[in-house]
Amino acid sequence: MKTPIALKRGTVAAVFIDLQEEHRQDQRYLVEGFAKILANVRRLQAAARQNHVPLYHWAYIVDLDKQDRPFHPVGADGKSAFSDKSDPLTEICHEVAPARGEALLIKAEASAFRTGPAARDLKSAGFEWLVVAGVWTEACIDATVKDAVAKGFRVLLVKDACGSGSAAMHQTGILNLANRLYGGAVTDTEGACRLLAGETVTAWQVEGSVPLRFTFENAADLYSEL
Repeated sequence: MKTPIALKRGTVAAVFIDLQEEHRQDQRYLVEGFAKILANVRRLQAAARQNHVPLYHWAYIVDLDKQDRPFHPVGADGKSAFSDKSDPLTEICHEVAPARGEALLIKAEASAFRTGPAARDLKSAGFEWLVVAGVWTEACIDATVKDAVAKGFRVLLVKDACGSGSAAMHQTGILNLANRLYGGAVTDTEGACRLLAGETVTAWQVEGSVPLRFTFENAADLYSEL
C-alpha cells in the first residue's frame, strides 16, 4: 500500500552499491539501462549533498588470494570471472564516484552489511534510514537490503536507481524486496529526492507479508505501481 512518509533530518544516509565500470563495459555483466540508472543516481547524490545527507559508496572486489571460495567462477587465467582485484573495470563510474570526503568501502561479497564494521558504524552515527541504490537488484542490492533490515535499519529502496542484467530480473527483484521490506519503503528517484529535501512523499510500504503476488504477465504492471 502507499502511505505518506517523511525522513527526519540527521537520521538518513545514502548508500550506493557497485556502480562500477564493468557493468557498462564488460559484455558479460552489462546492466540494462545503465546510463539512465547512473543519471538517476547522480540526481540522488546531488540531492543528498545539497541536504547534508552523508554518502557511502561500495565497490565489489574479489581477491581469490585472500578469500576461500571453492565454487567461485574463474577465467582461464585463474582470476575471478568478475570484479577481480586486478581488473580496472572495478573502478566506480566517474560520474557517480565519491566526492572528496565521502567514504569508498570495499566489500568481498554481495552484501555491504554481512560482515565488517559498516552497519555498526552507521548505527553508532545515529542513522535510522538508508537510501539504497545500485546494482544488481536481485543480487547485491537484495543482499544489502535484507541485511540492513535485519540489523535494524529502515531502507528507502529507490527502484529506478537500481538495475540488473534485464528489466525482468530487476523488476522481479524489486517486487520480491517490496514484499518483505519491513519498516522501509519503495519509491522512485523523484520521490527520494523530495524526501531527502525534507518533504513528505507517498511511497510503497509493505502491509502484512507478501501482498504482491506477481506472474510473468503482471510483474511489470505491479512494478510500475510501486
